[in-house]
Amino acid sequence: MTSDDRVLIAGAGPVGLTAAANLVRNGVPVTVFEAGADLSTESRASTFHPPTLDMLDTLGAAKPLIAQGLTAPTFQYRTMRHGILAQFDFGEIADATAHPYRLQCEQSRLTRILYEQLRGHPDFGIEFNSAVTRARQNASGMTVVVRREGRVETRAGRFLIGADGARSDVRRSLGIEFTGFTWPDRFLVVSTPFNFYGAIEGLAPVSYVADPDRWRFLLQIPGLWRVMFPVAENESDETALTPKFAQALMATVVPGIASYEIAHTTLYKVHQRVAKTMRLGSAFLVGDAAHINNPLGGMGMNGGIHDAMNLTTRLAEVWHDRADHTTLDLYDRERRLVTLEYIDQQTIQNKRNLESDGVSFKANLEVIAADPQLTRDYLMRVSMITSLKRAKELGASP
Repeated sequence: MTSDDRVLIAGAGPVGLTAAANLVRNGVPVTVFEAGADLSTESRASTFHPPTLDMLDTLGAAKPLIAQGLTAPTFQYRTMRHGILAQFDFGEIADATAHPYRLQCEQSRLTRILYEQLRGHPDFGIEFNSAVTRARQNASGMTVVVRREGRVETRAGRFLIGADGARSDVRRSLGIEFTGFTWPDRFLVVSTPFNFYGAIEGLAPVSYVADPDRWRFLLQIPGLWRVMFPVAENESDETALTPKFAQALMATVVPGIASYEIAHTTLYKVHQRVAKTMRLGSAFLVGDAAHINNPLGGMGMNGGIHDAMNLTTRLAEVWHDRADHTTLDLYDRERRLVTLEYIDQQTIQNKRNLESDGVSFKANLEVIAADPQLTRDYLMRVSMITSLKRAKELGASP
C-alpha cells in the first residue's frame, strides 16, 4: 500500500478538477484518479452560471473558458401558441456578479483548461485508467482500492473527495444512501448546426418552450444548437435513438422544416436524488456523486462546482491548521440543504412549468417581468446566487 499525505480525488470531471485546482492553489497536495484513459470529451453539461464563473475566475479558468464559449445575457420562455411569454436579462443583476450572463460552453473545455494549468505542478498528480472501486476510513484518514488495467492497488491519503459521478463507487462503498426518484420519461438532446435565429423571430440563445404534449428547450453553444425534448415512458430507447424519431421531433420546432443536419443525439434517464450525507469522516461527496437532478436550468454541474469550492476552501483551512474539523461539518449542512431547498425544488418546478399548457405559467411570468424587484429576485434565484447566499446564512461559508 502506498500512503501519501495528500487529498485523494476520485474523478477528473469538471467538479473533481475544480476541487483539485482550488486545493493546489491553497497549497494542498492532491492525487486525482480517473477511470478513463484521458479526460472525457462527452458532450454533457454546457451552461455555466454567473457565480460559477466568478468562482472559476479565482482559479484563473474563467477567461480562457469564456474565450471558448458563447455568452448568453438573456433567456426566454415561450409557447407555440403564445410566442414569447417573457424574456429576462442578467444585466439586471450586474451589481451582484462580475459575469452577468450564462456562458454556453461544453464542460470538457473546462476540464482541459484546468488540467493544462495543473499539470507539472509539484502538488498535483493525476493517474488515468485508475478507477476508485472501494473506500474505507483508517486511523490517519482514508484508504482506497484502485483498479488499474486489471491490477488492484491500495492507496491512502488524509482525505478523500468522491467526484466520481452519479454511479459513485465511493458513495456506494461508504454505504451512503442516495434517496429520491427517477422520472418515468427521459430527455433526448439533438444537436444541429442549423441557424435557428433565421427561422424563429426574437429567439434568445436560451429558450424554453412550454407544451403539455412535447415541450422543447433550445440552447446555443459554439457551432451548434442543442434541442432537448421529453421522451414518453411508452417510447422505447431503441425508437428514441433512431434518426427518424429525432427528425420527427425536430420537425415540430419550425413549421415547414422537416429535415435537419444532426451532429449527434444523446438520451438521458432523468433523476432527482440527494445523498443522505455529503460527509462521512474523512470522506466527502461532491457533484453528481452527492446529488443529481433534471438538467432544466443547468444547475447540476454548477451546483457540483459550488460544492467543490465550498469543501476545498474548508479543507485547506483545516490542512494548514487555521480551522478545526468542525468547519467540515458545515460543508454537509450547507451544501446538502441548498441542494434540497433550491436546486432540487427549482429543477422540479422548471420541468412542471414546461409541461403546462402555458396559461398559468404565462400569468406568473408576466407578474414577475412587470415588477423590478420580483425580476431581480427571480434572476438571483435562477442564477444560483440566492442558494449561495442561503449557504452563507447557515454557516458563514467561505
